[in-house]
Amino acid sequence: MTTLTARAKINLFLRILGRRDDGYHELDTLFAPLDAPCDLLDLEPGPPGSGLSLTCSDPALEGPDNLVARAYRAFARATGLAPDLRLRLTKNIPCGAGLGGGSSDAASLLLFLNKTAGSAALPPDRLAALAAGLGADVPFFLLGGAARAGGIGDRLAPADPGLAGLTLVLACPPAQVSTGWAYARFDEAAAQGRRPWTPGFLTRNSMETKNPSSLLPLTLLNDFEDAVFPAFPEIRQVKETFLAAGAAGAAMSGSGASVFALFRRRDRALEVAGTLTRGQTRTYVQDCNWGVAKR
Repeated sequence: MTTLTARAKINLFLRILGRRDDGYHELDTLFAPLDAPCDLLDLEPGPPGSGLSLTCSDPALEGPDNLVARAYRAFARATGLAPDLRLRLTKNIPCGAGLGGGSSDAASLLLFLNKTAGSAALPPDRLAALAAGLGADVPFFLLGGAARAGGIGDRLAPADPGLAGLTLVLACPPAQVSTGWAYARFDEAAAQGRRPWTPGFLTRNSMETKNPSSLLPLTLLNDFEDAVFPAFPEIRQVKETFLAAGAAGAAMSGSGASVFALFRRRDRALEVAGTLTRGQTRTYVQDCNWGVAKR
């Protein structure tokens, strides 16, 4: 059996620059991979002629519309290869959290299939194009580190956030946010010439340049917050908890519901994570040791 690890991501910042004629949105964002949570894909050979057999720890995610199944079919169309596989997907990345779990799962399978495809393997540019056809976040997960993204998230450039020495805390409250709903809320406000919501106190914060190891005066912000916070006050409360506890900066990831914060003191980060975990919120702590993504 082969086990693949599918990592989550956060958006250190996310700006929505406008809606394109094709219905997608032009973005400017900085992706960074996380050590945890991670999904697991257990693979073993299937019966001859069976194609892909997919089961999942969450039965609701099984079926042909799962992004993993779609990735398998897309790779088969592009290469003519459809290996017989039994795949067991264990979901640890929360759904509706803005962490890209489904996209990461799909990218992990694409990398595996391409690695085992021999002479039929796709060159990096074709594999990235195939990934972009599955979802805006999928191409990022083909890389190995942080990257700045434009377009719909598919134009990637390796980047070093310059945050070495800081500690990240990720909080996943018991809420799910639909990305489609968040975009619709944002577009509704934009059509009326206003922001979806006027931010109140403790809804944005910047990374100050006091940390000598930080090479980038990075502002942690997320344009989705203005649309999401009014409908999900529990998500806003997590961010306010972080900032009130002395975080150097905090922001929601993707369209939510997860929120992350950066701390200069690791002991303080662990303390705050422990406080949040006493409820139903899941927390994860890691050092900001991202390398530059590979091309």
